[in-house]
Amino acid sequence: MTQPKHLSSVSRRTVLAGGAAAGALALSGGWSRVLAAPLITVESLTIDVNGKAAKVFAVKGPAGEGIFAQEGDRLAGAVLNASQAPAVMHWHGQIFAPADQDRARPDGGELAPGGTDQVDFLLTPGTHWMHSHTLSEQQLLAAPLVTREADAGDAQDVVVMLHDFSFRSPEEILAGLGGANAHGDHGAHGATQPTQAAVGMAMPGMGHAGHGMGAMGGMGGGMMGAGQNAGHMGHGMGAGMGAGMSGGMMAHANDVDYDAFLANRRTLADPEVVKVEKGGKVRLRIINGGTATAFFISMPGLKPRCVAVDGSPCVPLQADTFPLAQGQRIDLLVDIPASGGAFPVLAQVEASARRTGLILATAGASVSRIAETADRPQGLLDLAFEGRLSARKPIAQRRADKVFPIMLGEEAGYRWTINGHTYGQASPFAVSPGERVEMTFMNPTTMSHPMHLHGHHFQVVGIGGRRIAGAVRDTVMVPPHMPVTIAFDAGPKGEWFLHCHHLYHMATGMMAVVKIA
Repeated sequence: MTQPKHLSSVSRRTVLAGGAAAGALALSGGWSRVLAAPLITVESLTIDVNGKAAKVFAVKGPAGEGIFAQEGDRLAGAVLNASQAPAVMHWHGQIFAPADQDRARPDGGELAPGGTDQVDFLLTPGTHWMHSHTLSEQQLLAAPLVTREADAGDAQDVVVMLHDFSFRSPEEILAGLGGANAHGDHGAHGATQPTQAAVGMAMPGMGHAGHGMGAMGGMGGGMMGAGQNAGHMGHGMGAGMGAGMSGGMMAHANDVDYDAFLANRRTLADPEVVKVEKGGKVRLRIINGGTATAFFISMPGLKPRCVAVDGSPCVPLQADTFPLAQGQRIDLLVDIPASGGAFPVLAQVEASARRTGLILATAGASVSRIAETADRPQGLLDLAFEGRLSARKPIAQRRADKVFPIMLGEEAGYRWTINGHTYGQASPFAVSPGERVEMTFMNPTTMSHPMHLHGHHFQVVGIGGRRIAGAVRDTVMVPPHMPVTIAFDAGPKGEWFLHCHHLYHMATGMMAVVKIA
């Protein structure tokens, strides 16, 4: 397991997680600035998962795994692929100035084994991450990319990276689901033609037979007219979709049976214990790096309040549990009691009793073992918490210049689509720089889809046909039969992926391109 490395200028209050494979994921107060020429290295390594050796990847920065910077820093230097597999790195959550795009390869681009690349771009403040944009993401080719905000205050920062883990290869997992990679190397934005999805049966009981799509017949005409305003498209849709499409279908989660769930590459059988101060303030920066798993976050014994989602500040909101879809991040601020103690940070799998996590502990506190299975399972993620969020820095109010209905689809052979097409089969969504764009996602399928847009942050402005002034994000969960509308201002020219962040949904076709020209 990799060992943490200390930064020379970190303050005396900094705590690095001793012995963790994801060393340097727990940091406090005064963070070191990124070095002038940091080297990011993709490596192959072996870790221990519940007593069994596992071959995975790691993304190393100057201080161990990941990049930890201050607002105003640039990420400038070489990226080296020292592994034996091609790497397609995505800088998830980063917003690029036009001058930085050519030096960032923001939407991927394959880096061959032994190859190097130069990057140079201004880091976007907030809790973000970097990960492979191929199946190797399943093998932990991901790491934090966290840029501490100038107004973050004196809270101790603890970064928690969640993963779902399998001893099977991602190719084996995909074959077991009945699917085939629909786009392979997608660094060329559609230059590669999609292969035909494999014809096969999905996992028993999972319902991946493409049913439900036929029930859409009465929906299309009135909802997708080109002249309709997105603000009115969703009215009545929540009830209509639920009634017209859910008959005989059962919404579900967790179509992959994982061997373990990890927090900073460790299970609850051997959790990371992070030292915190009595009476101190801690900011949990939690990243869901799971490829096919959503979690519910809880902190028994503490009263966490959400202060940011996907790296963007929100009006503080307290809750007992916090939903976290694939690709999403959440920042939770907590006060440690003056009396001290040990406090678990738990991530329980959606629709399951399984969980992972780590422990915050003050000096001398007794740390008890925590079971990897909760007393009862969680339900499915919904949008109740999402509907309560509001951005601290919302986008300006203005009328949409372009409106796009986005129908998410499910077909036989584990084939997932956007507007009836797999990646590469349809024309891009065409917009111009600076245009206000609204997209309404509609999901008649049996699973939720965390929809992510590269190179942009958007605001959630509609749930179930009701207009809201919601959170600013880059990834939003779209549950079955619940329309979700987002709004954003088109950024610099280029082609930007729009895709489901369930890795196997993306790999089998649920990806499109937003072309800004």
